[in-house]
Amino acid sequence: MKKNKEISVSDIWNKGKADGLGDFILAHSKKQSPERLLKNKLLSIQYQIEDYIEGHNSDKKLMILDFVKMYLKALNVTHKRLAELFEMKDSNLHKYLVGERKLNTAIVLKLSSFSHTDPEYWLRVEVKNEMIEINRERQNTKDYQKYDYQNLLVPSEY
Repeated sequence: MKKNKEISVSDIWNKGKADGLGDFILAHSKKQSPERLLKNKLLSIQYQIEDYIEGHNSDKKLMILDFVKMYLKALNVTHKRLAELFEMKDSNLHKYLVGERKLNTAIVLKLSSFSHTDPEYWLRVEVKNEMIEINRERQNTKDYQKYDYQNLLVPSEY
């Protein structure tokens, strides 16, 4: 009677196969057109935005500027050139991108059009950053206990 040998994980996936896959990916990547490579970079940035929005790591705060810089680098465009495209001063644009000013509809739509992303992404990055600040401030709950509604009530009412 012949015994069946169990297949181990290393039979399916091992360093040699991983290295071979990496080599295949690099070789395939080199065959892609510059347009395809750019599209991949832009999709990668979009996925990073999505990951940031959906991620539960509330310690690391990324500004809209961080994501815009990724787009500028991928497209080989300067911040000043982006401001010109957006028909605004670069110092004014910078204030929106670092969060000194809240995003408005026009800026969100310009960012969305520029990056080919949903306008919601840019607003959600801003909201995520506000929630990070709220969570940091929440750690100082003693400072806010005085705002509890129970402080308004007469003791016999509750």
